[in-house]
Amino acid sequence: MDSIRIVRINSHIYIDKIMSLVYFKNVSKSYNGSLILDNVTFTMETGEFVSLVGRSGVGKTTLLKMLIREELPTKGKIFFDDKEINKLKPNEIALLRRKIGVVFQDFKLLPDRTAFENVAFAMEVAGYPNEMIKKDVPEVLKLVNLQNKADNFPYQMSAGEKQRTVIARALIQRPELILADEPTGNLDPINSWDIIKLLVKINELGTAVMLATHDKEIVNTLGKRVISLENGKIIRDEQEGKYLI
Repeated sequence: MDSIRIVRINSHIYIDKIMSLVYFKNVSKSYNGSLILDNVTFTMETGEFVSLVGRSGVGKTTLLKMLIREELPTKGKIFFDDKEINKLKPNEIALLRRKIGVVFQDFKLLPDRTAFENVAFAMEVAGYPNEMIKKDVPEVLKLVNLQNKADNFPYQMSAGEKQRTVIARALIQRPELILADEPTGNLDPINSWDIIKLLVKINELGTAVMLATHDKEIVNTLGKRVISLENGKIIRDEQEGKYLI
């Protein structure tokens, strides 16, 4: 979806037309008459890292769910890669979800499968051939530093190792965007920073990252773009922002 960016250089103002990866246009969401998101508008560019912040219950998870079509907006439009998510057909929704990897706070790993098998499962359901699975899974496990844990089941892994397995699973289809929903919520400070550093590394390799969190220290240390939500509205959207709620 095309959007307009205003650039000021010295005393001159230039208007730059860009193609946004994500575009929320006047999006509102209600549950049983309760307004969760209220007229939300923003864009996110390819390769960008955005922290979505706000207190619990402010609508961060709802926003992420709408991006992968688990929820539909009550009003407004949502675009990803120039396609309106609201209007996608069932087969197109499956393609959308290959382009967006999701990292959950509570892992959602299959308990009876190893780290290798959990990551491979995402490729299996998408119909990738076995040869590609055998090649790609070890490479992604190495990227998240789990090459020595490939045969471990979730009960044999620490919380940090489980979350890195989740990130590997989210990465395996080479998505354009990673959605990380409170990925450090169940981790101690050391493991939390390991996960954040990994997300930054993934972003530096070219994948856009949207991090939903209420961890003030992480957001302020990152020094990247911050979108702040309060009472369902965007109250602040700043490059190199801070957690100021």
